[in-house]
Amino acid sequence: MKNIVVDKSKCTHCGLCISDCVSGCISFDGENFPKTDDEKRCISCQHCLAICPTGALSFGDKHPNNSQNVEYSDILGLIKSRKSVRQYKDEEIPQELLDKLKQMLPYVPTGCNNHSLHFSIVETKSAMDEIRKKVNDLLIKTMSYKALSPIMNKFSRYKDAFLKGEDVIFRGAPHMIVVSSPISAPCANIDPIIALSYFELYAQHLGIGTCWCGFAQACLMFFPQVCEMLEIPSGYKPVYAMLFGMPKVKYQRTTQPEPYTVSQIKEIRKTDSCVFCRIKRFFTNFLR
Repeated sequence: MKNIVVDKSKCTHCGLCISDCVSGCISFDGENFPKTDDEKRCISCQHCLAICPTGALSFGDKHPNNSQNVEYSDILGLIKSRKSVRQYKDEEIPQELLDKLKQMLPYVPTGCNNHSLHFSIVETKSAMDEIRKKVNDLLIKTMSYKALSPIMNKFSRYKDAFLKGEDVIFRGAPHMIVVSSPISAPCANIDPIIALSYFELYAQHLGIGTCWCGFAQACLMFFPQVCEMLEIPSGYKPVYAMLFGMPKVKYQRTTQPEPYTVSQIKEIRKTDSCVFCRIKRFFTNFLR
C-alpha cells in the first residue's frame, strides 16, 4: 500500500474516493479530508486516484497530473469489424506502433488486481523466423513417433505442408505476443485472455491485424524449447499466443454472426423445493 496524499486546496469533500474504494480502507478525517485507515487492506487499484473529479488525490508517487483524461467513444463498430487476420504483409510493423501497443499493456485489468503477467513479444521478423523454423522442425520430428497425443494427431494432417516448409502454424505473421501467468496466480488462466482481448482491440484501432493462435499455444505446451526462446520466466506458464502484423487484406464489411443465447434476468423464478420434482425436471430437460 502507498499512502494517499490529498491536496486540500483542491479537495471538495465529495467522498467519491471513499465510496469507490473496493477495500473500504479510506475514510474522512476530523477535517473532512480523505485518509487511509488500513494500509494492509489496500489492493493498489488506484481507483481513488482515477475517480477524483478535481485531481486532488495522489497515490504514493502516482500524481494525477501524470494521468491522461478519460475519453469515452463508441467502440461498437471496432468490435464488429474485428477479424482474425491470417494474411500479413512481409514487413515489420513500424516501431512507433509497436511502442504504442507496449505502452497499453500496464492498463489491462486482472482478476484480484494481480499484476504479475509476463509478456513475450517477438518484435522482429528474424526472431519470428527462428521460432517458425524451430517449431516446424520439432513438429516433423514428433510426428515420426508412432504414438501421438490427440493434439499432435490434429497436427499430423498437415505433415506434408510441414515437410514443404509451409508456415501452417504462424501464417507468415511477422510478430507474436505470448502472455504467461505465475502458476500460483489466483486467475492464472483468465488474466492473459483478458490482456490479449485488450491488446487485440487496440491493435485493430491502430490498423494492425491479429489472430488468436491455438496451434501456437499447443506448441508451447509440448515444446519447452520454444518457451525458452520466448524467455518465459521460471514458475510461469504460457497461457495463450496471438499473432500480429500489418494485414495484407482489407475487409469491407462486418460478418453476420448468429446471436448467442441470453438469459435476461428481471425477476427470480420460484423453483420446486421438492427434491423429487427437481430430479424429474432435470431428466426431462436432459432427455429432450
